[in-house]
Amino acid sequence: MTASDWRQRAATVFEPQKTAVTASGGMVVTNHPLASAAAVEVLAAGGNAIDATIAALFTLSVVEPMMVGIFGGGTALIRLASGEEVVIDGLSLAPAAARPDSYTPISDSWPDYMEVEGRENAVGPKSIAVPGNLKAWCETLDRFGRCDLATVTQAAIRHAETGFAATPYLCNCIAGSVEDMRRDPEISKVFLPGGEVPEPGYIIRQPDYAETLRQIAREGAGALYGGTLGRRVAEALGAAGSFLGVEDLESYRTIDRTPVEGSYRGVRILGCPPPCSGGVHVVQMLNLLEGFDVAGLGFGTREGAHLLFEVLKIAASDRRASTADPDFFDVPVARLMSKAYADQRRSEIDMTRAGAFAAAALSTESQNTTHVTIADAEGNIVTSTQTINSLFGAKMIIPGTGIIPNNYMYLFDPHPGLTLSLVPGKRITSTQSPLIGFRGGAPWFALGLPGGPRLYGSAMQAVVNLIDHGMTLQEAVEAPRVWTQGQDSECELEFSPTLRQELAAMGHPIMPVPHIAGGMCAIEFGGDGTMTGAACWRADGTPMGIGGGLAREGTQFWPDYRRNSKELRGDA
Repeated sequence: MTASDWRQRAATVFEPQKTAVTASGGMVVTNHPLASAAAVEVLAAGGNAIDATIAALFTLSVVEPMMVGIFGGGTALIRLASGEEVVIDGLSLAPAAARPDSYTPISDSWPDYMEVEGRENAVGPKSIAVPGNLKAWCETLDRFGRCDLATVTQAAIRHAETGFAATPYLCNCIAGSVEDMRRDPEISKVFLPGGEVPEPGYIIRQPDYAETLRQIAREGAGALYGGTLGRRVAEALGAAGSFLGVEDLESYRTIDRTPVEGSYRGVRILGCPPPCSGGVHVVQMLNLLEGFDVAGLGFGTREGAHLLFEVLKIAASDRRASTADPDFFDVPVARLMSKAYADQRRSEIDMTRAGAFAAAALSTESQNTTHVTIADAEGNIVTSTQTINSLFGAKMIIPGTGIIPNNYMYLFDPHPGLTLSLVPGKRITSTQSPLIGFRGGAPWFALGLPGGPRLYGSAMQAVVNLIDHGMTLQEAVEAPRVWTQGQDSECELEFSPTLRQELAAMGHPIMPVPHIAGGMCAIEFGGDGTMTGAACWRADGTPMGIGGGLAREGTQFWPDYRRNSKELRGDA
């Protein structure tokens, strides 16, 4: 199928709002232009994709502070030029002082099932889990990069110290959290000038955070995990009533995990394993779809959208029941990802009406995350999702450090004795879905996005857009999305009112929404060594590539006085 054929079969067509970038010297796609620029600078200085990724993440912690920070958690799916494939698990975990009954739930039913008295699991010091990001970033750099911390933190320190212009997207995010942020004087001082939401273009400066980054550049991750910074942080949080102590920081460990793997129409799909549920359930949904002529159904048609809703519901019901920290729960990964299990569940899908598949409980995993996808000319690929969970995490800054901590405790079930209940040392469960697709043994695409519980369904739809519909990469990341967990069936507004009515007539409780999940960052690899990067309109995503190169071997700039010499004219 050619890039334009999908439009002939579609009931929903659209035009991308952004443009892709193609280059051969390296490709960077992040959700902020300054982070992309920081990564490109590192590549241009001789760093590899891993160096560039860590530079981008440190910079994002400054310029996209509502989404990511050193006191958060995340995963990175890495494919090295050698062919080695590994997932770095830097997810957060519950502090040792936390207990299954640490919070008092206010309800045993939805929509308030995850809420507790005083919102203690969502806002403030008791919502903070043990962070993994800084340790994961530094260890990944040390193992697979070739730059030092001082190099990859330069841009982040500069933007924290001298400031950067707030984008409309950042200002909108501040507006969405302003009431909670006003309760903390430290975060208000930085992001609420005069107590109000800043206007786009306002210069945000974070001098305390710049100094924290300088300390990290000098001392490494040990500054937080056992050093003076960690003791300072633990003391401040302990005084405020947090469960987190210095021992939690000292004992934290990242985990190397083997990626999960599946196939879809001959394309090998690589993803993250539990406690990330995304890789498992993306493969599960693709297995379900493999028994249908998805291309023939067409993009954005009644039948095509209905089928997506049905496979999303099946995956959501299985995810809630069977995905958790594998150190605490036996996750049936092989069964969930098997073609035989897909054959069994596929028979439950009725193409004429909406089905019920033991609807999953709604997740409190936040949509407010970030993602980077970066590749270099050597063949190294990183696709990484990182977060502090909710917008601005715990909605506070640890005094004197500039650090915005996570509120990952909000992801644990406050009701004791269940699969996702709070247990000391338990890793959070996430739908993070960094993916790499291979065709003919070679990388074809790498992608990922933020979006909480909606992100793994959105990642799946991007894969379908590329493989089944034959969209360009830019079209695939910007295409309208759908989402459901078995309750409301969300459709982005680009889907027509007529289509929504048709789906409602099939029994889907349709809810039109402005956007589903966040800004996807993707790279497509050409057979000629080129790379195409694309980002979507749902964030400040910006692809940047490196073209050109060094001068031809032996070339030099000759002095004027030598221009007419016999040697330069080639005379005998």
